Amino acid sequence: MARPVWAGNLSFGLVSLPVGIYTATDSHTIRFHQLQRGTSDRIRNRRVNERTGDEVRPDDIVKGYDTGDEYVLVEPKELDEIAPGRSRSLEIAGFVDLAEVDPIFFDRTYYLGPRGAEFGKVYSLLEQALAKAGKAGIATFVMRQHEYLVALKAENGLLTLHTLHWADEIRDPENEIDALPGKAKAAEKELKMAEQLIGAMSMDWDPEQFHDTFQEKVAALIEAKKTGETVEKAEPAAEPTGAIDLMEALRASIERAGSPKATGGKATASHRASASSEEAATKPSAKKRIRSAPKEDLTGLTKADLYRKAAAANLPGRSHMSRDDLVEALTSAGT
Repeated sequence: MARPVWAGNLSFGLVSLPVGIYTATDSHTIRFHQLQRGTSDRIRNRRVNERTGDEVRPDDIVKGYDTGDEYVLVEPKELDEIAPGRSRSLEIAGFVDLAEVDPIFFDRTYYLGPRGAEFGKVYSLLEQALAKAGKAGIATFVMRQHEYLVALKAENGLLTLHTLHWADEIRDPENEIDALPGKAKAAEKELKMAEQLIGAMSMDWDPEQFHDTFQEKVAALIEAKKTGETVEKAEPAAEPTGAIDLMEALRASIERAGSPKATGGKATASHRASASSEEAATKPSAKKRIRSAPKEDLTGLTKADLYRKAAAANLPGRSHMSRDDLVEALTSAGT
């Protein structure tokens, strides 16, 4: 069993519950060592005194805050001493509707577990009460010489802890992005078609449908370099859609999203409904004719589209297939 990254007491009102915080997620990033080019010599990072060039032991390192004129030195134990008790206390300040917390505030997720079977009843009581109320507990606590703002919520019989950014850590987009459209207003017809496209592409949230294809490609690249083979390069990014081409791009997108050929042979009810409403909304009058985008076949699809179809058909080994391999596999599968 995993060891908790933090252990202490969770309290709400006068109720106290000994808990442990456990890491909830893993990273599957492929990690590389740094080597000097042309050799197999590892590159190491060392703590070095920039004046003498000598390596410094971790025990001889203290923290220093630069005030401009001098450094104020702080020992690690001094940071622990200024948070007595709080380093082992997770006290809920109040409960809020989770919908009120903007997603930009969320950082990392942890599991929360009781420290002992005898505390299961209190743990379960809080989990059930939070689930029924639809609320999240807001609290602060100290871990590893940092204070965290957190949201405590119930999820499928379990208490989870979500660290939150502090309000002053959220950057103002007006100061960060110099090309915001401001009050630019979309044309009514463009807005309607964009809404239809969203409806046509609506789906149920299933995280199992998605996986890190880039890491798979990195693994394939490593394997190919071991055997001297070549790996197909990714296709270039799509060209930006200009304002003059927006309507035609929206129309073609709706047709593709609603067609069985573009959705692995299965058009959802929302796809069909959106396609019907699009047909009614864009039905040409007697004076005007609108040419529809040509129907796509496998040979006309991009590799990204082919991969989506392969994923929908649950074809094995698709992440290592070239574009031609995908076409052949999909054709053989009758997709």
